[in-house]
Amino acid sequence: MEMAELTALLTPEGLRLLDAQAPVESSDDVAHAVTRLRRAGHSPELVSAVVGQARLRSRARLKFGDLADRMLFTRAGLEQSTRLSVAVRHAARFREAGVTTVADLGCGIGGDALGLAGLGLRVDAVDADDVTAAVAAFNLAPFGTDTSVRHARAEDVDLSGVYGVWLDPARRTTGRTETSRTEAHEWSPSLDWSFAVADRLPTGIKLGPGLDRNLLPTTGEAQWVSADGSTIELVQWSRELARPGVRRAALVLRGETAHELSAADDAADEPVRTLGAFVHEPDGAVIRARLIGDVARTLDAGMLDPRIAYLTSDSALTSPFVSTFRVRETLPVDEKRLAAALRARDIGRLEIKKRGVDVDPAALRPRLKLRGSASATLILTRVADTRVAILADRV
Repeated sequence: MEMAELTALLTPEGLRLLDAQAPVESSDDVAHAVTRLRRAGHSPELVSAVVGQARLRSRARLKFGDLADRMLFTRAGLEQSTRLSVAVRHAARFREAGVTTVADLGCGIGGDALGLAGLGLRVDAVDADDVTAAVAAFNLAPFGTDTSVRHARAEDVDLSGVYGVWLDPARRTTGRTETSRTEAHEWSPSLDWSFAVADRLPTGIKLGPGLDRNLLPTTGEAQWVSADGSTIELVQWSRELARPGVRRAALVLRGETAHELSAADDAADEPVRTLGAFVHEPDGAVIRARLIGDVARTLDAGMLDPRIAYLTSDSALTSPFVSTFRVRETLPVDEKRLAAALRARDIGRLEIKKRGVDVDPAALRPRLKLRGSASATLILTRVADTRVAILADRV
């Protein structure tokens, strides 16, 4: 969003139009809304701002629920913002550690600051982008003097009198998704600066989950978080915010339910086993935290291959940290023979999962030309350098 659009929006007329706008969820909705508002005589800048915000609010409900309907967003800010349910968990760490005032450095549209303020903490927030800082100030306005937002660089903030810090360094490279691998030089402020702050003050640093683990400090707690099957972030916690004896953690959120696995270090893997009655796929947060071995031991499972994150067992045990599949049989890997085998089994709806093989499931599915009435899961992977195709059913 440009400052001119935000200025047009932050008027009584603009906010009334936005609050009265029906949900905008498709390209057709955009076209209809633009036509209606332009015919009513509103300026192009205001129409663009209102319709753009209405569409972002519709998308934001996935992260912010009904609260999205009273918030403002930038496209990049919404993409990079923390889900409210996760932000509240972050805030709880600070409150439980006795931290009462938090400097939110790189606050974006204010997602984490909402969680902090909502739990009664004072928040001093900054963002290096002037439009984003203005959007955050609007979103945090209901908390009054308990929050402040200003346009500033994180590195320029005076941290004296601050009890804790939340840092969300910006990705310098555009076009990244939540799960993209991001290198050290692609963060602003730099990781060196961020980790130096964490040495001095209780700090949580939100990072991309694919960050090179060798860049993480040797002290503190690294917590990978997944939500509804997507690994969304890595948080490096320091000082009082890091739990004693915990250096690796995987937090798995499924709707309103949370499960966590933690350890003092990376877990040793279990030995390789031959394919059993079940295949288990560890959650992405468990894989990133390298706690696959701990999960395997709870399932009486072993690795299917030492380099690939699939487990196998003969036990019907399952876990919130894995997706479990009951093995039917192995099928030919050759595409033509595989298609024939699936058609012979009346498979028409096929979930395709893969690890360790160069296959694009979206491209493979139409080539299989399936038209049956049954459903199944196809797991494509490698075992001892041999490609295998496992037909299975989700448990």
